Amino acid sequence: MTTTAEPATPVSEIGRARTRKEDARLITGRTRWTDNITLNGMLHAAMVRSPVAHGRITSIDVSEAKKMPGVVAVFTGADLDSEQSGLPCAWPINAEATPPRHVSIAVDKVNFAGEIIAVVVARSAAEARDAVDAVEFDIEPLEPVIDLNDALTDRTVIHSELGTNKWVTFPFDSVAAGATSGPSADEVIAAAENDPDSVVVTRTWRQQRLIPAFMEPRSVVVDPTGEQLTVWSSTQIPHVLRTMLGVTLGLPEHKLRVIAPDVGGGFGGKLQVIPEEILTILVANKLRRPVKWTETRSESLVSGHHGRDQIQTVTIAAKKDGTFTALKFDFIADMGAYFGLFTPAVPVFGAFIGPAVYKFPAYKAVFTDVFTNKTPTDAYRGAGRPEATFAVERIVDELAAVLGRDPMDLRKQNWIKNTEFPYTNAGGLTYDSGNYEAATEKALELFDYEGLRREQEERRRNNDPVQLGIGISVFTEMCGLAPSRLLGALGAGAGGWEHAAIRMLPTGKVEVVTGSSAHGQGHETAWSQIVADKLGVPFEDVEVLHGDTQVSPKGMDTYGSRSLPVGGTAVVKCAEKVIEKAKKVAAHLLEADESDIDFAAGRFSVRGTDKGITIQEVVFATFLSHNFPEGVEPSLDSEYTFDPENFSFPHGTHLAAIEVDTETGKVHLRKYVCVDDIGSVVNPLIAEGQIHGGLAQGIAQALYEEANYDEQGTLVNGTFVDYTLPSAADLPSFITDRTETPATTNPLGVKGVGEAGTIASTPAIVNGVLDAIRHLGVEHVEMPCTAQRVWRAIQEAEQQGGAQ
Repeated sequence: MTTTAEPATPVSEIGRARTRKEDARLITGRTRWTDNITLNGMLHAAMVRSPVAHGRITSIDVSEAKKMPGVVAVFTGADLDSEQSGLPCAWPINAEATPPRHVSIAVDKVNFAGEIIAVVVARSAAEARDAVDAVEFDIEPLEPVIDLNDALTDRTVIHSELGTNKWVTFPFDSVAAGATSGPSADEVIAAAENDPDSVVVTRTWRQQRLIPAFMEPRSVVVDPTGEQLTVWSSTQIPHVLRTMLGVTLGLPEHKLRVIAPDVGGGFGGKLQVIPEEILTILVANKLRRPVKWTETRSESLVSGHHGRDQIQTVTIAAKKDGTFTALKFDFIADMGAYFGLFTPAVPVFGAFIGPAVYKFPAYKAVFTDVFTNKTPTDAYRGAGRPEATFAVERIVDELAAVLGRDPMDLRKQNWIKNTEFPYTNAGGLTYDSGNYEAATEKALELFDYEGLRREQEERRRNNDPVQLGIGISVFTEMCGLAPSRLLGALGAGAGGWEHAAIRMLPTGKVEVVTGSSAHGQGHETAWSQIVADKLGVPFEDVEVLHGDTQVSPKGMDTYGSRSLPVGGTAVVKCAEKVIEKAKKVAAHLLEADESDIDFAAGRFSVRGTDKGITIQEVVFATFLSHNFPEGVEPSLDSEYTFDPENFSFPHGTHLAAIEVDTETGKVHLRKYVCVDDIGSVVNPLIAEGQIHGGLAQGIAQALYEEANYDEQGTLVNGTFVDYTLPSAADLPSFITDRTETPATTNPLGVKGVGEAGTIASTPAIVNGVLDAIRHLGVEHVEMPCTAQRVWRAIQEAEQQGGAQ
């Protein structure tokens, strides 16, 4: 007797920790970064930048530069002014005013140190850079505006056509918006100040300016010699860039091809239409030769857009039993000298997520955007949500200190319970799912919260010179920037949809074309896993194509943790269309009614029989079309554009054990635990990598990073010698885990992970630092919490008599 083995159950690709397909070529150097691209006859551009933050250009002499070895041409703003248009701002927020014109090369006035005033083109990059020093110019200095509060006085107005340095004040009121009912936040706070059973806590903090320190500097190559104008750029947004170049320069979009090859990181810093892209195109067109520009690292730090930079005044009102009654934000945000694509909108993202995980009966947020003579700011990992999360998580800890409450217990008292989802927060966002209790309990167990609290008390009793603090951050964020109709209502210049296409090749292999343009996120691996599961084909048989507007003509690109919730969903929907098309062919080949055809694990079968056919066989039969149903298109290729109905809302609980040496101020991160809920997980290995990278950046803001300007508007730490980035040696081994509460707004149940670690970790660290030394009378340490700043805060508290 022969025993027939049951067919093995296919192993699901979704949820499998596969190593990334991309890494083989990235690690071995078999890829092409933009700067690796070399074209016949290619020239090299270098930028002459203003050392002055604010001034009038009185003269530029390029005669000596033109005589330098290898120099082909030198262009000034006067040479290019008639051809350049203002750089685009896709989300100005203030619909009633015209943004100041931001040209790619200054003509008569400079507004930040690092602004371009001339372009040198030479036969080699070294010759171009050498000739930069030969350009002579004179700039008459004007009074620079560096401080935000000074900018608000309009003592010196940067853009005279505006008449003020204040661009817009964006107010959000939960009552006026219909998100809550009852008295307004201002009314609740005013009443609480006169109520003996209530407490009001107000604090002001600074979100320091940060620099996106991506691995690969920005680079552009332009080839104007073919029928098309081809642009290679180290960018996050090839599709947006193509459209914006067409609009900005009047180029016919169908004759414009933009390619983002492998891109070495972005963090929002490559979410831009940069002056150098415009200028490289202009000079390439003038010279009818391919031209490359690649920035130096110092250029990157001084002229690539920066992030954060806010003054935050935060007020919370509560009953003395700990019940929250109102929250108010009053933020002043530094735009820098000009707008990038999303500069004015970035702070506003925080308005809607400001209430975070809490049930506030009243909420108000006021955001004021202000110009200064500094490098423009724009989106940086998290884009508005880290700033808002920092504000609310810090003020909750401050309230806990005033009330003498355990800060975790206070959070539990006021957060949204898992039985209350879906829940509309006071910012008007409807959270579809979540379970803060589950994530927190797992985090507390991994952290040994009670044990560390006991150790903290013992160190305090013994007056140990090294004190222990426990930092807490319970966060949620809005991911998957969408939906289009909401973005339109808020004045955005683009939608939130994403596109995908699937091409079924005759041999049964699959090409997936995605509009999401990866720059390190692992799309090729995750998308292959999704399609392998949906179509029942081997993971190795799926190729993912992206980043080239001629290969992938439609897309809204990658930022805001939108790739998987939006782009991944487009891929899923596209695969479903392939299956529906293939089902018609399978029914014909199996001589069955289409309604009797089932599909599972890559095989179509006739219900109730053993008759079946694989999807690969259907694909080949479609290719042949010899035996094909009449009236059916002989192609299984499909496309889908997905526009989400809502954002997605990952959340998590982050806990930090911080040791502070009270004699030196040195901060040591002893232990870090985070439990994140990012919905369903496609690839745990990739998700873990995103969490680790995000934690490093958020911790860096708390302890290490800060872009510093002097009174003249010069960036004084514009190299990696001076701008501190943490290394692996500066960080502990993170303890991470997950809970999974699937999103209900997309078929994958995913929520987004790329920014979670950054958003949550900064307040956790700062809360931990203050928790370690608050009993000494310290109420505030400005970020980054360096040893010097912590030591000074302790000394000042001692001079004022210590804890009251």
